[in-house]
Amino acid sequence: MTTPAGTSEYERILSDNRRIAASLERSDLPATPRRKLAVLACMDARVSVEEMLGLERGDAHVLRNAGGLASDDAIRSLVVSQHLLGTAEVLVIGHTGCGMLAFRDEDVRRDLSGRTGADVDLPLGAFSDLEANIRSQVDRITTHPWIRDVPVHGLIYETDTGRLREVV
Repeated sequence: MTTPAGTSEYERILSDNRRIAASLERSDLPATPRRKLAVLACMDARVSVEEMLGLERGDAHVLRNAGGLASDDAIRSLVVSQHLLGTAEVLVIGHTGCGMLAFRDEDVRRDLSGRTGADVDLPLGAFSDLEANIRSQVDRITTHPWIRDVPVHGLIYETDTGRLREVV
């Protein structure tokens, strides 16, 4: 859908929300996900986590960031998800064609420092091997002392076929 001339994307979002809210089912969903599932995935706009997994609103906690990395913030959210909201299984999902495979942190940092005049210690988390990255994220989750001993699965979403491939 295109935004009418003179209308910001923000204004379009608010208008769409009013339309959607008028017809939204407002059942009493608990904060605890029905399927006791937490999903960590990439933020790529081509990847619809709920659609690929057949999830409905209220089924799972879905955490997204660039590359689907088990960053400190993702771990924090998983800890809350498990210990306070009862999730008992974790999926880590990467995908083919991920933009995080297309650059090196050092190159982007150097470029951004040159353009902004500020050198910031912010790891971007680029990686060169998708399967190795999935294994690394699963390992980071399973070895964290505050993460419960639950199944943690690593998968790759094949963007060209829509299928999931098990890695871990």
